[in-house]
Amino acid sequence: MIELLAPAGDLEKLKIAIIYGADAVFIGGTEFSLRARASNFTLADIKEACEFVHSYGKKLYVTTNIIPHNENMSELIEYLKGLEACGVDAIIAASPYIATTALEHTTIPVHVSTQQSVVNSNAVQFWADLGAERVVLGRELDQYEIKDICEKSPVEIEVFIHGGMCASYSGRCTLSNNMTDRDANRGGCAHSCRWNYELLSDKTTINDESVFFSMSSKDLQTLAFIPSLIDSKVSSLKIEGRMKSIHYIATVVRTYRMLIDEYTATKQIKDLEFYIKEIKKAENRLTSFGFLDGKPKAEQQLYNLRNEEPTKEFIGIVLAYDPIKKCALIEQRNHFTPNESVELFGPSGKSFFFEIKEIKDTEGNLLDAARHPRQQIYIPVPHEVKPYDMLRKVLDV
Repeated sequence: MIELLAPAGDLEKLKIAIIYGADAVFIGGTEFSLRARASNFTLADIKEACEFVHSYGKKLYVTTNIIPHNENMSELIEYLKGLEACGVDAIIAASPYIATTALEHTTIPVHVSTQQSVVNSNAVQFWADLGAERVVLGRELDQYEIKDICEKSPVEIEVFIHGGMCASYSGRCTLSNNMTDRDANRGGCAHSCRWNYELLSDKTTINDESVFFSMSSKDLQTLAFIPSLIDSKVSSLKIEGRMKSIHYIATVVRTYRMLIDEYTATKQIKDLEFYIKEIKKAENRLTSFGFLDGKPKAEQQLYNLRNEEPTKEFIGIVLAYDPIKKCALIEQRNHFTPNESVELFGPSGKSFFFEIKEIKDTEGNLLDAARHPRQQIYIPVPHEVKPYDMLRKVLDV
């Protein structure tokens, strides 16, 4: 059975990822992780995360994927032993030294990070000989190259299927270092490729004055290619985005979960457009399929296009439901008012639409709006719902 691997930036996001259908999650610790601005996990958090994930029969991987300098190495063995004591199922390492140190001093399996830019079978064999259990391929491969590598690989192969793409080679970028003194390979990427630039030729601006130039790629979205990757015997399909919201994680994990389950059961996808529409409910950037269909063309980049407005349709998460009163206790996450049409969805894959008739606070007072962040409120809901189900406004996508 192929693994669906999801990101988690904190314990709440981890729980959502597992509940909404991920087979495994990857997180970053407070040390050796490439997402310095994420809400990274302490060892105590990691232990709690392991206990939760394992209670569902799922797996937890911890990123140790920085490119370390000498100053980063002094507490490595102690940290790895701490992860081992927590019960993590693997580390994701980019540095050969971190990988070999884990293999020599702990029993933690090692997954080789995409930061190693593994894009051929000889490199996979090298890491297999070193003792790695899994290799995360670079994102610069098409579906046929991935299939060929899988056929020859003695270890598990993991492939990215969704999320942000780096304009550089498998994340090996120095723009941020040079322009902001923030090291992209030690967790400080400033996303310089996404900035707005003036494009000059002989000191003359050649970009449209109303549209600045950027060099970022569109985000990855591979729904149409999942059947090919499953048939290629890829071991794990990885979603990127440890800094994304719980709505993003729930929507993306749920959508890929449904598609994977449909194809696994029937060997066909009857309505791909349904899944594309579902994914769009969580998108805030334009998407493309990366390298999977061959070398990307200009239309797969964001040279002159920007679309990074945070989505506002996610309005609440269910805490409890009274089936007699047909009323749900909701934790508000965005402003909404009575008489708005909403969609309620959950891990089961089923969703339904209804109009919010009224809103009450926990003392029974009628409200003209839910406007306070994380306020607990009551709304009538016509069908039974469960904790962790979510509500979002009905928007055209």
